[in-house]
Amino acid sequence: MANPTAAMLVIGDEILSGRTRDSNMHHLAGALTNQGIRLTEVRVVADKPEAIISAVRELSEAYDHVFTSGGIGPTHDDITAECIAAAFDTPIGIRDDARALLQAHYDATEQELNEARLRMARIPDGATLIDNPISAAPGFILGNVHVMAGVPVIFESMVATVLSKLTGGDPILSQSLRINHGEGEIATSLAALAEDFQDLSIGSYPFMKDGIYGTHIVIRGTDAARIDAAMTRLARSMPEDGM
Repeated sequence: MANPTAAMLVIGDEILSGRTRDSNMHHLAGALTNQGIRLTEVRVVADKPEAIISAVRELSEAYDHVFTSGGIGPTHDDITAECIAAAFDTPIGIRDDARALLQAHYDATEQELNEARLRMARIPDGATLIDNPISAAPGFILGNVHVMAGVPVIFESMVATVLSKLTGGDPILSQSLRINHGEGEIATSLAALAEDFQDLSIGSYPFMKDGIYGTHIVIRGTDAARIDAAMTRLARSMPEDGM
């Protein structure tokens, strides 16, 4: 059985403006790899309803799982929940169980559950809540879309919760080889390798260090023996002074 596929949708003007550096994609990619789920696409969209709704619909149809980050807080520009509901043509409103979680949290911290904070209890009909042990405001799952906070520590805790309930495929393994030659010198050999090992992902990543042009070759797949075979052939096909 093929490994499940996934996409990530990063939501927020602050990412696109360069004000905030996104670390959630890096974390999710590693977590999904360990789970045997292939992260195949990542999109970043602004805080605009039409952009979010369109992206959610497209990604939900194309992949087994979609993970979103950002836009479920208490401010006016936190519109992700409404957009997810619209993408699925589903009503949304304050839900009692989400409200109870927030009420308990703010009572314990002697703060008011005001109208702005109550916005975080807006959940589309039929969605399943994702636990938030950090600040109580839950994420949710609707269809195959997992909606999570943008704050990295909260996002990471939600990812752990979600992945504990998902079935992945075989672990995705990888090996890498550093070659002290530029891509132009090894492209022909690499193309032949990729042709003969089409079941593997073979990536070429150039670098320059201390005046040396080189390439890191990364081979990924689920069959350790095939990766070993490809890596052995790769090493033999390179110039003797190339590693």
